[in-house]
Amino acid sequence: MLILGIETSCDETGVALYDSERGLLAHALFSQIDMHADYGGVVPELASRDHVRKLLPLCDQVLADAGRVRADIEGIAYTAGPGLVGALMVGGSVAHALGFALGVPVLGVHHMEGHLLAPMLEDNPPAFPFVALLVSGGHTQLVLVKGIGEYEMLGESVDDAAGEAFDKTAKMLGLDYPGGPRVAALAEKGAPGRYRFPRPMTDRPGLDFSFSGLKTFTLNTVTAAERAGGLDDQTRADIALAFEAAVVDTLTIKCRRALEQTGCKRLVIAGGVSANNRLRAGLEKMTEKLRAAVFYARPEFCTDNGAMIAYAGCQRMNAGQQDGDRIVAVPRWPMNTLPPVGEPRTNGLVD
Repeated sequence: MLILGIETSCDETGVALYDSERGLLAHALFSQIDMHADYGGVVPELASRDHVRKLLPLCDQVLADAGRVRADIEGIAYTAGPGLVGALMVGGSVAHALGFALGVPVLGVHHMEGHLLAPMLEDNPPAFPFVALLVSGGHTQLVLVKGIGEYEMLGESVDDAAGEAFDKTAKMLGLDYPGGPRVAALAEKGAPGRYRFPRPMTDRPGLDFSFSGLKTFTLNTVTAAERAGGLDDQTRADIALAFEAAVVDTLTIKCRRALEQTGCKRLVIAGGVSANNRLRAGLEKMTEKLRAAVFYARPEFCTDNGAMIAYAGCQRMNAGQQDGDRIVAVPRWPMNTLPPVGEPRTNGLVD
């Protein structure tokens, strides 16, 4: 089955073509980072308008790269949520228009399920069951994954997501958008041991996260350095390193607890923050001690992309799931409400 995947949940326009027998045939991505950088973050209306401009040309580019034409498409998957509602509507509208014109089924895909399944695109995909750490700008969750659609929430952030804390820390340090990669790059120049930041909620049992207090601690540290006249480049780098180390340690500790609690020997990390090199190194060291294995997607598939949507959509459409004739756009959508593959689904939501 040849599936066209469309991702427009936020500020990346992603398109991919996935074949159920041959795998990923082609993919393309247009990032709006430069446009939103002037505002220090994503402007929803501008994001929606840019998706309108870029989506169809990217669809044509992907088809050309794969040596296919529109008539070859057998199904269309698009991100139905969570995300910015205007951006979601653009992807859903294009998907349903193409589906109607081509006479093929259309399915709205859960954005975080796409991230969770992105490592399946690699040569050595994880087998079920596994524990998944979904860590991005909007989500920090630990999930027990028994199969596609069989998700048990183990823990999540009670306030800020880890990626959001990275972005806010970047602003405190005077770094441009997007903040996460810039904080990580600055941290490489930091001196270990100068600052020690707390590891929130690791001194108590449980698998939930909290990063608002860490964000406040960072702000207080930056403010104290500014008042002392010492917020020079090295101090900023040292603060970035201390912040990143605190986030990585917190995520690693919680992942270890989740593996021990469930008895799983496989850990998957997905989402934008999963591209962080320090986090990958920390999780690899931890899983090695537990005689477990860690899996993640290549860096280009850690951030939002069409390939993960095409893959997730293909698995569900092969099992007979599809939308009705209504465009689905769900800004907030708990992933554990998704039905397992093979169970009926109407208009992207559970009846």
